[in-house]
Amino acid sequence: NEAAEAAKYEIRFNMNSLSKSLDLNYDQQKAVGDIMNMFASDMTNAAAASGNERAALRKKAVNRDLAYMRAVLEPEQYRTYVMLLNTTLNNRGFKKYEINLSTFRTTLTEHCPD
Repeated sequence: NEAAEAAKYEIRFNMNSLSKSLDLNYDQQKAVGDIMNMFASDMTNAAAASGNERAALRKKAVNRDLAYMRAVLEPEQYRTYVMLLNTTLNNRGFKKYEINLSTFRTTLTEHCPD
């Protein structure tokens, strides 16, 4: 069902909950809010695509989100954020991301089929 597939891409977030979970300071709250709005927009664009393009746009959206979050968050905050994102993506049947904090890089690992 196309509608159900597109719904998987709808990103909603509660900034208050996210701020508390990540223990964000004021400047981080603004930056994270902007990044999350961009991620939601990128995922909406991915949902509008089809087939392989949809998967590629989703991967690009997640990678950009993670790169921006990595630039804004402290390592422990980033670890928590990646855990939250993993849970969200996993619950939607998407791929899982894992973080290696020793090199502070995020790598994509196969978790669920596209």
